[in-house]
Amino acid sequence: MAEQVSTTEPAKTETTSFIVCDNLVKIYKVAGLEVVALQGLDLVVQPGELMGIVGASGSGKSTLMNVLGGLDRPSAGRAWVNGKDLLKLSNAELNQYRRAEVGFVWQHGARNLIPYLNALENVKLPMTLAGKAGRAVRQHAEVLLEMVGLKERMKHRLSELSGGEQQRVAIAVALANDPKLLLADEPTGELDSTTALTIYEMFKKLNADLKVTTLIVSHDPSIARHVNRVVAIRDGKMATETVRAKTSGEVAAEHEEIFEELTVLDSAGRLQIPKEYLEMFGIKGRARLELTDEGILVLPTENIEHVRDAEALATQFVEARKAKGLSGLLNRVLHGDFRKRKE
Repeated sequence: MAEQVSTTEPAKTETTSFIVCDNLVKIYKVAGLEVVALQGLDLVVQPGELMGIVGASGSGKSTLMNVLGGLDRPSAGRAWVNGKDLLKLSNAELNQYRRAEVGFVWQHGARNLIPYLNALENVKLPMTLAGKAGRAVRQHAEVLLEMVGLKERMKHRLSELSGGEQQRVAIAVALANDPKLLLADEPTGELDSTTALTIYEMFKKLNADLKVTTLIVSHDPSIARHVNRVVAIRDGKMATETVRAKTSGEVAAEHEEIFEELTVLDSAGRLQIPKEYLEMFGIKGRARLELTDEGILVLPTENIEHVRDAEALATQFVEARKAKGLSGLLNRVLHGDFRKRKE
């Protein structure tokens, strides 16, 4: 089955989209060397969307999260979040953006938590640091803990909570200041499959109830079943996008879900062809494109050499006829000129 192509046009969607990354570049300097983590990445996310981001280690997915969260500045391109160009924000504006508009959930739940505080006090802390006080702070913290299923565990400290419960407290902490964007980096990485499913269901419910745009970085291949769509990053660029496929009128069982992986075509017309496809047909370095009735055909360049050989033979045939007639052509064939070229 042919892999389909998805296109995005960030410049036309800034007014309606929540996140727009256009030719986004991030370069780090490590031991005097420049490492390009993001290489012209394009991405569009709609308000309130629940999206997964996958990719191999070093692909750039965590760098993207850090840029969108205001933890790292982009090196070039555009990172547009909720009407703000992150490349142009001052240091003070970037700090305010992180504090007021972004919530973070890390793989290690304890990274969001203070061990000597109980669950309720942990959730209240971000609001206190933001200058909020009074009964409303406690009430909001209690509501959030109830939403994550910890109504009966509010007074428990970190050591008294399981790994899954700690992660749920961490999610409540991330939501304490009512962020517009929730970023979760491997939130189920240290949890068993049953607990991980609970966390995914929680993200889904919170996304529906609070309408908070949520991006989840994960290595879990089953994440597509828990989010609206999944984008894959390869070598610092968007590679594919997985969406729930329509059945085109076919009757499917209610529990059956069909997913379709699309290759992403960026604003410059570039796409990443899967490595295994290229190896299967021996395509490397250069390729030949042909238009067909169904689309664009990508062919290995060895076919070009055959075409060039045929054209060269035809040219020599015409020249030989003009110069020496048919006998001259036969002599050249007998002397092996054409045979050598063909070999």
